[in-house]
Amino acid sequence: METILHAINYLCIVQSYREFLELSVEWPQEGFEVIDDELHFHGINLIELAETYGTPLRVTYLPIIGKKIQQARLYFQEAFLRNDYRGKYHYAYCTKSSHFRHILEEVLKHDVHIETSSTYDMEIVEALEKRGLISKKNTMIICNGYKTPAYQRRIVDLLHDGFENLIPVLDTKREVNYYLSELEVPAKVGIRVAIEEKPDFPVYTSRLGIRADDVVDLYLDKIKSSSNLELVMLHFFISSGIRDTPYYWNELEKMIQLYVELKKEAPTLRYFNIGGGMPFRNSLDFEFDYQYVIGEIVRRLKVACQQHGVEEPDIVSEFGSYTVAESGAVIFKVVERKRQNDKESWLILDGSLMTILPDIWALGQRYIILPLNNWDAEYERVILGGITCDEQDYYYRDAHTNVLFLPKTRKETYIGFFHTGAYQESLSGVGGIHHCLIPTPRHILIRRERDGQAHVDILYEEQNSKQVLKILGYL
Repeated sequence: METILHAINYLCIVQSYREFLELSVEWPQEGFEVIDDELHFHGINLIELAETYGTPLRVTYLPIIGKKIQQARLYFQEAFLRNDYRGKYHYAYCTKSSHFRHILEEVLKHDVHIETSSTYDMEIVEALEKRGLISKKNTMIICNGYKTPAYQRRIVDLLHDGFENLIPVLDTKREVNYYLSELEVPAKVGIRVAIEEKPDFPVYTSRLGIRADDVVDLYLDKIKSSSNLELVMLHFFISSGIRDTPYYWNELEKMIQLYVELKKEAPTLRYFNIGGGMPFRNSLDFEFDYQYVIGEIVRRLKVACQQHGVEEPDIVSEFGSYTVAESGAVIFKVVERKRQNDKESWLILDGSLMTILPDIWALGQRYIILPLNNWDAEYERVILGGITCDEQDYYYRDAHTNVLFLPKTRKETYIGFFHTGAYQESLSGVGGIHHCLIPTPRHILIRRERDGQAHVDILYEEQNSKQVLKILGYL
């Protein structure tokens, strides 16, 4: 398809951007619609938002979060039925994807559990419980990550405070010693297993978790004889995420075999935690067979448990990006179109890509990029540039064509980056100091009322100069 598109372009067959996109990918797509030459995102007119609230503008559309949770549950339910799987499925949200209150409140409307990763997460857990959003008895709180002394203390404090379903997942062998010495109440624990990274990864072994060869011995030596600790969970996470690749299936098989081996020694073991990393739609030609991959995970667990004569475990997932990524968008205005060579044009945006969307700069992350207007104009190859002086503040490649095409026009143009709702605020920071003192943009939240009407709230305003100067010590 890319070759055909280049050939059309070189032959100077003039087409609109709309026609170009329809030739490139299946269009329109879920969540996107063009009405009167203006892009709508889940029924929201984005040009109206840009003109009302200004740019750059960060947008969070909250209703999509619940939809993603329900979709995942449906995939697992269907897989359980097809495989006569007798365990249960538990959806947990990975809080580090976005810790914000508005996100956690939306997530917890759908009766999910949460996964934490550091000390301050424990403060959030307490705040959520005081607001009645989680239950000390029923909400599973999976405490992952390396446990600093402060993190360990807060875990023990919450267990003593009655959080019955809080599960510290052991990341090192020595971590268990703290719980053995400090806990005065019964507690459930898990074990995270270190995995072998892909051969092309810079380091071959994950720094997180406990060696697979040490897991059974750790249980027998430290946990089995304890009057307070009960092993309930085996956890693993692959940094590349859940993918339909030989590498993923190989690592999964090793974890399943470890689970059935450990289950024979630890009858209290009942959760098989597949971690996170479920992909989200980050391009217009995104392809991932959720139904097949989830079905295959369930099938392999079922087969192994039958072969070894052990009960099928409950499956736990910790989906973060999958849960919240597609709720986010960032809107920029093109402030100048610069022709620097004969291959493409630079479109200079009114914000910084590397500070507002840092995964672009740090990880080469790709997002769906669409114009908000001028769909009937010609198209051209472009590079998007931010307003910092850093040479890395740019974006040049669309995921589905390997180069980026947008409308060719001198008219006022707005550009949207879509499905940006995971990690970007945490990595770029809200407030504070950013490269070249680029301010934090305004952020709005969009909800749907019971009658279906959209309701917009300003979460925070654009950072101003006094706030920046005060941090720098000038005020």
